[in-house]
Amino acid sequence: MSVEYQRLDRRLPLIQNADLNGMIVLVRFDHNVVKDGEIRDPYRIDRTFGTLYNIVERGGRPILMTHVGRPKDKKTREIKCRPGESVEPIVEYLEHKLHTRFHIPKFNIDEKLGIPGIDTSINLAIRDLRERKIGGIYLPNTRWFQGEEAEGETRDKFALQLAGLADIFINDAFGSWQPHASTYDITKYLPSYAGFLMQQEIINLNSVINPQRPFLAVVAGAKYDTKIKPLYAIYEKVDCLILGGVIYNTFLCAKYGIKIDGILEKDIILAKDLVEKDKANKKIIELPFIVESDTIEGRIEGKYRTVAIKDFTEGKKYGYILDIDPGSFNDLVVLESISDAKTIFVNAVMGYTPYFTAGSEALDRTIDQNRIAIKMYGGGDTLQEFKNLCPGLYLSVLDNTQYYFFTGGGTVLTAIEQGSPYGLKPVQALMKIGG
Repeated sequence: MSVEYQRLDRRLPLIQNADLNGMIVLVRFDHNVVKDGEIRDPYRIDRTFGTLYNIVERGGRPILMTHVGRPKDKKTREIKCRPGESVEPIVEYLEHKLHTRFHIPKFNIDEKLGIPGIDTSINLAIRDLRERKIGGIYLPNTRWFQGEEAEGETRDKFALQLAGLADIFINDAFGSWQPHASTYDITKYLPSYAGFLMQQEIINLNSVINPQRPFLAVVAGAKYDTKIKPLYAIYEKVDCLILGGVIYNTFLCAKYGIKIDGILEKDIILAKDLVEKDKANKKIIELPFIVESDTIEGRIEGKYRTVAIKDFTEGKKYGYILDIDPGSFNDLVVLESISDAKTIFVNAVMGYTPYFTAGSEALDRTIDQNRIAIKMYGGGDTLQEFKNLCPGLYLSVLDNTQYYFFTGGGTVLTAIEQGSPYGLKPVQALMKIGG
């Protein structure tokens, strides 16, 4: 085993130690890359090819599964099996890339409850899989199944049905950190192992949780209240913190006593704790120039302008703050915090996309000028912006050992909050620890 894999907790069972020959292997991926029936970015799929190839090369026959979107209505609890959240685009992509055929089973669908369960109609496809008439089976969206996010008997029944399909379970879905039937309960009923992507993500998480210093984090988000816990956990860990998006706007309101369109008063009250904390620690690096807009309908000439934070006056009201002016990254304090860092973690889109993107591009290019730091990006939106705005840079650093792109930003934040990747419930289930 290579040195890097020796850094993993020995209690974590690994795919390389599983006997796969002749086995039906149920493998959970995080291929949640479909929106409105189209693949936004295949990166998460591409990162799982190593595990998929390993299963087949060692004689295993794969049954794949993933969730797509959020089919379950939080209020009514109804599950809508919408075509735009089907796994079909994923299967088409896999067939094109791997030159093999995948079968998607069809099950009965209840209009309000989704798919009640897995029935015996799948048995013929499993026989074809064993006989190598097809390359793999791809189950429908796991969140279409009634038992995936349910509680009690319904959930347990679904986990047993999944286990009945296979001999071995592989979890390679790092981005799916929530303990659902297909990531957590399934491990009770099958020998279970971590796939190669899961292992890589855990190894690289250690560089964020136990970073080389100085450690700089860049965090943004569309909502303040949902990021409070991970934001505070990151704050305790970093030497410097740069904020963006609504999180930064909320912080500015709390610190300078201003009003910004779209920022809720309750969030401003919450952010005052962070302002007080930073008075003592002085970790937050303020980006001195922001972009104010009269509208969120687009980047309309004459309706947006650059505002300097030094010109803030208490009680003043501003329009929508929709981006960071690129000039902020020429500021000496900002530039030094980025260029001096040994570890940089980015979970941030700095502007209101798709109209305001200059801040994100300036951030990525400034970070790249630091040639000594380990640079780690987390989150689908963060990666998508990097790829869209700096395509040449993105391609040039994909295999650069100083860069790492996590497949799940929310998972990284959760692990940072917990202080360990081994606190994630699906990982604990593989290790047979916890509840």
